[in-house]
Amino acid sequence: MAGTLGKGDAVTWKSRGGEARGKVVKKVTGTTRIKGHKVAATPDDPQFIVETDAGKRAAHKPEALRKR
Repeated sequence: MAGTLGKGDAVTWKSRGGEARGKVVKKVTGTTRIKGHKVAATPDDPQFIVETDAGKRAAHKPEALRKR
């Protein structure tokens, strides 16, 4: 799904509390940090920074996200 997701897309993903909803903030293709955790993304293995409707951010692999 990496080729079909873009900034602002509405997505859902599984979380500890059930299903989370939010939007794609950006695609990450290099090593970065979010909330003190290393995100080991590469151009061949990108990840997406997503923001929940409540404003919390996380990084997820494309296969973990579903478009709403």
